[in-house]
Amino acid sequence: MAENDLGFGRVVTERARGRFLNKDGTPNSRKYGLGGQTWPRLYLRALAASWPQFLTWVVGIALLIAGVFAIGYRSLGTGALQGTDQLGLTDPFFVAFTYSVAILTGVGAGPIVAVGSTAQWLTILESIGGLLGLALGGGLSLARLARPRANIRFSQRAVVAPYQGGRGLMFRLVNVEPSELSDVELNVSLAWYQRAGEKRERRFHQLRLERERVEFFNLHWTVVHPIDRASPLAGVTPDELREAKAELLVHAVAHEETFSTRVIARTSYLWDEVRWDVRFADMFVDSPDAIITVDVDRLDRVDRLEEGTTSLPAPAESGGGAPA
Repeated sequence: MAENDLGFGRVVTERARGRFLNKDGTPNSRKYGLGGQTWPRLYLRALAASWPQFLTWVVGIALLIAGVFAIGYRSLGTGALQGTDQLGLTDPFFVAFTYSVAILTGVGAGPIVAVGSTAQWLTILESIGGLLGLALGGGLSLARLARPRANIRFSQRAVVAPYQGGRGLMFRLVNVEPSELSDVELNVSLAWYQRAGEKRERRFHQLRLERERVEFFNLHWTVVHPIDRASPLAGVTPDELREAKAELLVHAVAHEETFSTRVIARTSYLWDEVRWDVRFADMFVDSPDAIITVDVDRLDRVDRLEEGTTSLPAPAESGGGAPA
């Protein structure tokens, strides 16, 4: 598996100096020569934003547009809007702003009417803009509701902990969405520099896991790579891991049951995001109603090993070669 570059290519593999994946799973890369791609990027950001952020932006943009048109109405003088006396408002700008919001949202301006060709043209333009905004906002909302999302939270750090008389490399993940995931499969690869003769090359190794797939993912999953004789990490120390600039690349695929579709989640761990000789704290909590319960707030919590267990024996042979 040393030649499996996961699709990055040999040239990129050797030239890249940063991490391949960011912690949130996005690629640590960019493309030039495609222009700004402003609208596609805004669309993707609108889909990925949380609902509070999305609604804040929608309301903020609507109020901003209404304010701009209100300035336009106000600049035409007090005679541009008639019938404002019935509103009981004394601030001329607020009167214009109220009319502008009514036209933009299509709810109707009541007794207020625009007088003059310029005021009528502003009303027409704002009405058309309101219809377009309603279509865009509604379309984005429907796209957000219909978009299946995998909100899998990975532990911030991986650990090297005792495992079956030796060591194991471990990290945890949990689904934080109310919707259920099933048939979760994981692929974990190790990217690091190794000495090949006189050259120092970056190599990739797919790590064997204790289990690569779980059918039920309604709780959490502690992923374990046994550091045995066949592991490329056998006998490796934290200093050697730092010298090799190691990075663990995690790729998860799951079945999202609400929309019955496939979802993907990714993350990575650099060498300095791996803690040695600690173990993950227990996430299970007692429940009086006999329901299996885990505390997601404990996902990143670790416990120190008891005295006398901090020095663990390493396997005598290494299957991956020494890092450089």
